[in-house]
Amino acid sequence: MKIRHLLASGRPSFSFEFFPPKSEAARANLVEAILALGGLEPTYVSVTYGAMGATRDLTVELVAEIKREHGIEAMAHLTCVGSSREELRRILGRLAENGIENVLPLRGDPPRGETQFTPAADGFRWANELAAFIGGSWDFCLAGACYPEKHPECSTFEEDLSNLKRKVDSGVDFLITQLFFDNRHYFDFLARARAAGIGVPIIPGIMPITNVEQIQRITGMCGATLPEALCAELERYRSQPDAVLALGAAHATAQCLELLEKGAPGIHFYTLNKSAATRMILTAIRAVWPPARTPA
Repeated sequence: MKIRHLLASGRPSFSFEFFPPKSEAARANLVEAILALGGLEPTYVSVTYGAMGATRDLTVELVAEIKREHGIEAMAHLTCVGSSREELRRILGRLAENGIENVLPLRGDPPRGETQFTPAADGFRWANELAAFIGGSWDFCLAGACYPEKHPECSTFEEDLSNLKRKVDSGVDFLITQLFFDNRHYFDFLARARAAGIGVPIIPGIMPITNVEQIQRITGMCGATLPEALCAELERYRSQPDAVLALGAAHATAQCLELLEKGAPGIHFYTLNKSAATRMILTAIRAVWPPARTPA
């Protein structure tokens, strides 16, 4: 089923992002996470696409397996990196043959060691070009990425919003944000997007903090920031993994509840192929959401 139809129900969506495993041990861990989180009945899950398309075939296999064997709606990421139009046609055809109805077109990051993106021969430079290409020949529901603290390669918020508007105008049905840890970034971004004429659903992306070094590395790469008070608490418990996990889950739960209370259409969890923190957070959310209403 197309995700845009699932979002139209008016109920908050809860979704998970996974990445293709690179070893048998990693695959076993991923299957464990899918089984654990699948029991929470997500609205959909998404599967990422490796650098230079390194996991393109695994991405197709994994989304097909998740939908076929686990009965969960799945969305495949697809990037411009290293792919000609003919290669992209082949991948999209395989997705359609496997009953996949949802795709997240992305530009993708430059290969490791390179600072600038170079499109493949007969490929695309921007995600909006890929989205328009997909929409011209296939009937997929299209998602798009967006950045509450702006894309690292954009010099201004206005430039970033202009790029995003082109992406939405090319046929994107809904947006998922990059991770953030201060909800003010989401609400400020939402206001700017609406003022710019971007009316599609914008789903906040949340990454539970489970490891201090890891989250510092991830935020350094994607341009997200950590609030000072949260940084101080993470430093305090840096050498206590269980305490970091509990702190990260508590912070993410508070984020999610405020986002939902103020009208966010759902939550997209960046799971890093782990289930414990996300399961804790979503279980806590569902215990209190929707909030009980006092009869009039």
